Amino acid sequence: MVTRIMNASTPHHVHGQHTTSRASWSQAASATLHCLTGCAIGEVLGLAVGTALGLSNLATIILAVVLAFVFGYALTITPVLRAGVPLATALGVAFAADTVSITVMEVIDNAIMLVVPGAMDAGLGTWLFWGALAFALAVAFVVTVPVNRWLIGRGKGHAVVHQYHH
Repeated sequence: MVTRIMNASTPHHVHGQHTTSRASWSQAASATLHCLTGCAIGEVLGLAVGTALGLSNLATIILAVVLAFVFGYALTITPVLRAGVPLATALGVAFAADTVSITVMEVIDNAIMLVVPGAMDAGLGTWLFWGALAFALAVAFVVTVPVNRWLIGRGKGHAVVHQYHH
């Protein structure tokens, strides 16, 4: 399935079986903001729970990544299901729409949390923990926007969801 995001000023080209378009930066930012919302919910919950329970850094990051994917996919699946799409199809749409974006975002934000000295060991009541997490998510957003622009321009990533928004 190839979906195009249509814009009156955006040319579309057909190369073999693939349709491409020039995705706008605002489309990419919107898709990334959607991804960031799910990632942030899962990331904050996972890092907070892991830190509060005194889990190891590895266990905390695994929990945060799993929850980021769960919440990221859930935010995509919900409106697709509301559009009357069967669950199996909605799951496929969510996986196609969000996997690359969430993966990039998770690699970036968790890497930053690991390299900021003391961030993973800081308590939940510290500015270091929350400041490092906010910084990590902001950097992950900035890095992921061009990835989503590239994906959307090729009818992939978040572009596959748009046919269900009408």
